[in-house]
Amino acid sequence: MPEQAATRRWLSSLAVHSRLLILATISAGVVVGLATIVQMVFLARIVHQGIVTEVPVEELSLLFTGVVAAIVIRGVAQGLQARFAARCSRKVRSEVRHQINRCWQATGPVAMGQISAGTLAREWLDHTDALHGYFARFLPQMILAVIVPLLVLVVVFSLDWLAGIFLLLSAPLIPLFMALVGMGAEKLNQQHFRTIGRLSGQFLDKVRGLTTLQLFGQTEPAAETLRQRSDEYRRVTMKTLRVAFLSSAVLEFFSSVAIAVVAIYIGFGLLGYISYGPAEDLTLFSGLLVLLLAPEFFQPLRLLSQHYHDRAAAIGAGSEIAARLQDADRAGPAAHRISQQRQSPDRIAVQHLTLAYDADRPVLDQVSLEIDRGDVIALTGPSGGGKSSLLYLLAGFMQPDQGSISIFGTAPGEVAFGWLGQSPFLVHGTWADNLRLTTPDATDIAIETALHQVGLGSLLRSRKRGIYSKISEDGQGLSGGQARRLSLARVFVADYDLILLDEPTAGLDSDSEIYIIEALRKLALAGKTLIFATHHQALLTLANRTLLVTAGGVHDA
Repeated sequence: MPEQAATRRWLSSLAVHSRLLILATISAGVVVGLATIVQMVFLARIVHQGIVTEVPVEELSLLFTGVVAAIVIRGVAQGLQARFAARCSRKVRSEVRHQINRCWQATGPVAMGQISAGTLAREWLDHTDALHGYFARFLPQMILAVIVPLLVLVVVFSLDWLAGIFLLLSAPLIPLFMALVGMGAEKLNQQHFRTIGRLSGQFLDKVRGLTTLQLFGQTEPAAETLRQRSDEYRRVTMKTLRVAFLSSAVLEFFSSVAIAVVAIYIGFGLLGYISYGPAEDLTLFSGLLVLLLAPEFFQPLRLLSQHYHDRAAAIGAGSEIAARLQDADRAGPAAHRISQQRQSPDRIAVQHLTLAYDADRPVLDQVSLEIDRGDVIALTGPSGGGKSSLLYLLAGFMQPDQGSISIFGTAPGEVAFGWLGQSPFLVHGTWADNLRLTTPDATDIAIETALHQVGLGSLLRSRKRGIYSKISEDGQGLSGGQARRLSLARVFVADYDLILLDEPTAGLDSDSEIYIIEALRKLALAGKTLIFATHHQALLTLANRTLLVTAGGVHDA
C-alpha cells in the first residue's frame, strides 16, 4: 500500500505539470457533451413536429440545420479533445523519460551495470508508454464522467423528474463495480510489468551470452528457463485480459438494464399505463428526448470503465519507474556533498574520501591527495585494493560515503573527460559512428587522424569503406586490442584535458600493448592529465608519479 500511494503521488505530480493540457482536453469533452445534448434536442423536436403536429418537412429545415451544426461542432470538439490528449500524453512521457535519464545519470554506470539492460529498456520504452492511456484517456474522462452526466441530468429532470431519479439511482452502480473490479486489476498489472521486465532482461542476457552457452552446452536449460518465464507471462497476461473483459461486461450489463428501465417507463407512460407523478405529462418530444439522452448519460461512465484498465496499467508501470527514481534520490545527498567542495581550477583535490562496500572493511578510508594539471598518475597495488573504485569516484560514476572531490574546480562528472575501461564500449554502426559518440561534429579527417594516433592506420587502409566500415556492439571483426584502441581513439577526437583509464593494457597481446602505450605517451606529451590503474611496468615508467592503493589508503610508491 505505501508503494501504491507513492506511485499515485508521482502520477499526480506529473499531472500538475500538464494541467493546462488536461483542462483543455476536459473543456473539449464538455463541448462534445453539450453538442450531443443539443443534437438530441433537435432530433426529438424534428420527430415530434413531423409525427404529432404533422409539420411539413420543408418547414423543418432550420431544425435539420441545427442537427448538422451540432454534429459538426461535436466532431470538431472530439478532434480537439484527441489532439489535446495526445499532446498531454506526449509531454508527460517526455518528462518521465527526462526523469529516468536524470536517474540513470545520478545512479552512475557502475550501479547501472548491475541492472539488466532489458529491464532498463522496458522502463524507458514500454513502461513509459503505458502511461499514455492514463493521461490521455482516464484522467480527463474521470472529470468528464461527472460533468457530462450532470448536464444530462439537468435536462432530464427538467423534462421528467421520475426518469431523472431512475438515472440518478442507477449511476452509482457503475463506479461501484468499476472500483471492485479495479482492485484486482491494479495488482495484476503490477505483476504483469514485473514479469515482462524480468523476461526482457533474461532474454537479452541469454542472447548476449549465446556463444558462451553453446560452448558450455547450456543452450537447452537456457531455452527451458525462457519458456517457463514466457509461460508465466502468458498466464499473467490472460488474467489481466480476463479482468478487463469481465469489468466491461459487468458495466455494460448494468448500463443496459438502467436504460431498459427508463425505456419501459417512457413506453408505458406514453401508452397511459402509468399515471403516477409526471407520467401523465409525457409527450413524444419529452419521452423521446429522455430516451435519446439516457445512453449519453451512461456513455461517459462506460468510457471511464473502459479506461480504468489504463489506470491500472499506469499504476503497474509507474510503480516500477517510481521505485527506480526513489533509488536515485537516495544517492542525492552524497552527490550534494561532493558538489559543495570547490578547489583550484588547475588541480584535482581529494579530501577525506571514504568508500565502503562492506561497512567493516572500507575500500578507501579517509584518503586525501592532490594532482596537478598535466600530471601522469599511475595507480598500482593489489587486485581489489580500490584502484578502479578511485577511478570511478574521480569520474563521478559512484558517490563516496564521505569526503569531497574537486576536478579542476568542479564536481566529478560536470566537465567532460576521456574514459577507457577494461571492456571497450562500442555501438552497432560504423567506425565513424563510434568515434562521433562523444564528438558529433568531428570531421572525417579528424577521425582518420585519431585512428592513426592509436595505431589503426594500417587496418583502416585494409577496409574498403574506411571509417564507414560496419562494426557490431560486440566488436565483431576486431580483436580485443583493436576494439580497445578504437575506443581510445575517441579521446583523441574529443581532445579532453582529463583522461581516466582502468587497466588499459590488461588482456592484450604485445603489439596492442605497444600501440596503447605509445598513444598514451602522445597524450602525456600533449599536456593531458592522465590517471590510470595498471600493473604494467612500461605504463608505470610513463607516469611521473605512482600511487600505491592498498589497505584503504593511497600513498606515493
